[in-house]
This record gives sequence, structure tokens and C-alpha cells, in this order.
Amino acid sequence: MPVDVETLDQSFSAALYPFKAFGAVLVGGGLMALLLATIGIYGTVSYSVAQRRREVGIRMALGAVRSDILRVVVGQGMKVVAYGLAIGLVLGLVLTRVLVSLPIVRSLLFGISAIDVVTFIGVTLLLAVVALVACYIPALRAARVDPGLTLRGL
Repeated sequence: MPVDVETLDQSFSAALYPFKAFGAVLVGGGLMALLLATIGIYGTVSYSVAQRRREVGIRMALGAVRSDILRVVVGQGMKVVAYGLAIGLVLGLVLTRVLVSLPIVRSLLFGISAIDVVTFIGVTLLLAVVALVACYIPALRAARVDPGLTLRGL
């Protein structure tokens, strides 16, 4: 009689497949949300910079250096991002309490707390860095504005 020998990973792979597939779908959704948030922040800051092109040109004509323009544009964009992150953290903590009461969510946690401080801090820092990059690109474009052309209306 042949004996079917397999490793522990092979033995449990069929049982763990639904959880791995669900995890992959969640990761894909999270990456898509991060991409959409980045595009949204970039688009909003870029639109704001385009609307304020004359102001930037006047500031540069009056002696503002590129670093001043970068600081103003990135600072204003990150101020809005900071408000959004604060509101998101509060809502995340509240909604996590609600979701943990559902049995399906409790079964997916696998021994970690629903309010994992490392995860909350890590996600907040990741979003802050992504938002900083999304604000910095339009700020660079604003800092390259030629004040002469801007003031002439070109």
C-alpha cells in the first residue's frame, strides 16, 4: 500500500486557500484605494496650484525663492491631509469597535487585536508619505513658474 506523504504546508494549503484568496483581494483593494487617494490628492493640489498661478508669479516677482513657494504649497496641501488623517483615525477606531462585534470579522483576526497600534500608526505614516509626494510634485511645478510670463498673462 502506497503512503501519501506531504508537508504540513501542503496538508493545510487547501484549508487555508479561502483565507489567502480573501487576503489577496483585500490587499488589492487597499492598493487601489491608496492609488485613488494619491491621484485625488495630486489632482486637488495641482488644481489649486493652477488656480493660484498669478499669486505664485507675484510672490516670485516680489522676491520669494523657490523654497518659499515649495513650503507654502506643500504646507497647505499637508494641512488638509493632516485634518483628513485625524478624522480617518477617529473614524477607524470607532468603526473597528463596531466591526469586531460581527462574528465573521472576529474569525479573520487570528490572534491580533482589532485596534493594533502598530497597524494604525503604520498606515497613517504611509498615507502621510504618499500625500507628501502627491503635494510635492505640483509644488515643484509651481516653483518653476516664470514670474514675467505669469504677470503678462501668458
